[in-house]
Amino acid sequence: MPIPLFNSIASWLLKKSYHQIELFLKYPEEVQEELLQQLLSFAKGTEIGKKYDFNTINSYETFASRLPVISYEEAAPLIERTRRGEQNVFWPTAIKWFAKSSGTTNAKSKFIPVSAESLEDCHYKSNKDLLCLYLNNNENSQLFTGKSLRLGGSKQLYEDNGTFFGDLSAILIGNMPLWAEFSSTPSNKVSLMSEWESKLKAIIEETKGENVTSLAGVPSWMLVLLNNVLEETGEPHLFNVWKNLEVYFHGGVSFEPYREQYKKLLPRRDFNYYEIYNASEGSFAIQDRNKADDLLLMLDYGIFYEFIPMDTYGTLEQKVIPLWQVKKNKNYAIVITTNAGLWRYKIGDTVRFTSLSPYRIKVTGRTKHHINVFGEELIIENAEQALKNICKKTGAEIKDYTAGPIFMVDKEKGAHEWIIEFRKPPKEIHYFVELLDNALKALNSDYEAKRYNNTTLNMPTVHIARENLFYDWLKLNGKLGGQHKIPRLSNKRDYIEELLTLNK
Repeated sequence: MPIPLFNSIASWLLKKSYHQIELFLKYPEEVQEELLQQLLSFAKGTEIGKKYDFNTINSYETFASRLPVISYEEAAPLIERTRRGEQNVFWPTAIKWFAKSSGTTNAKSKFIPVSAESLEDCHYKSNKDLLCLYLNNNENSQLFTGKSLRLGGSKQLYEDNGTFFGDLSAILIGNMPLWAEFSSTPSNKVSLMSEWESKLKAIIEETKGENVTSLAGVPSWMLVLLNNVLEETGEPHLFNVWKNLEVYFHGGVSFEPYREQYKKLLPRRDFNYYEIYNASEGSFAIQDRNKADDLLLMLDYGIFYEFIPMDTYGTLEQKVIPLWQVKKNKNYAIVITTNAGLWRYKIGDTVRFTSLSPYRIKVTGRTKHHINVFGEELIIENAEQALKNICKKTGAEIKDYTAGPIFMVDKEKGAHEWIIEFRKPPKEIHYFVELLDNALKALNSDYEAKRYNNTTLNMPTVHIARENLFYDWLKLNGKLGGQHKIPRLSNKRDYIEELLTLNK
């Protein structure tokens, strides 16, 4: 089939799915309530379904009163039974795949069930919808005249008692439909290579001669790849390597710390960035407008949503509410019920709603990745915005960072300690620290109150990291490539201490 014809047919087929999106845009609450009943009905014969008598749950209120909200640790025993081959425990169809979660640098692994339904109706559907929304907004796109350079996880699937586990990307690539494989590069063989640095060279060798029209992957690791491409080719920017490049589909970590660096690699103003919010547990939201900084919550992926206001999270007054009770600009922890058998499961992410018609969100951080040792409730969104603001003022560029608490000792007050690896350092670090402190005060009233007259918190301490400190730290911990992320904020000093030792 001629390439222009393939581009036209593929674009037409993808755009057709937009009417399904329009349905939940018009009737969001009805779609979610009907979805919940479908999940309950489908799983009523499972062990979980019988335990909580799904057959008699006919309203959200009954569902919420009968089933507890759980963490991974509480779900783990049932998941482990299924990993050993026992079926019909929490989902009626056979669970063959488990995504070994690498969303954090914690040593303990999570094994997230991936059903055939979630694979098809959530993970793959979200990729098709991402393309659908992009094509609807960009009528002249030539996306399918070339290939998408995908940068996935770096581990193959491993078998255990008849079930398989590995990075989610390995599961997705292993089950990829033919149309997706035809339009992607590098080959599956290279995509699934385990050793990151060898894989990097193989990707560059295989893709630099391809007609790449789009990029897809986690911003932090994609940036490493793209800088290596320019180093290998000697070109000043990526349009000299791939002249038809038109969009970067990204997700996994916040894009804000990397935005300015990408602009230098991709200097054309009409170049597009499209974000998808996905995880091992499912895909949740997609950017639905060019240049938007929020994401459309996707309500028809077999996921029923609930939310916990963060001002009550983990307390005796904790409240759990359905989608139709959320308010704009409040911080919520997400609770999901899925078509892979996760029932009222806390995924650990926090969001706030920027719009209620339609429901659009911004990811604000993690329930565990914040600093609240002194009541300051500093979240990742605050940190990202503060650093973005002061980099504009100082001309600095940040490659990676992490922050944690300095605990009070005797009469000494507490503080926050930062390690920042700069691509371009500020001229005056003391001025940078002062700007950081003031930016955080402006963004977070709790932080401002604790910093007032040094009541509880002293001025932040900032260390300049040596080149490649964070890369070396990830390599030391066997976490190069794929979905592995730097923990930006922590209530503990574990990461800070390790990095300070490595920084000497």
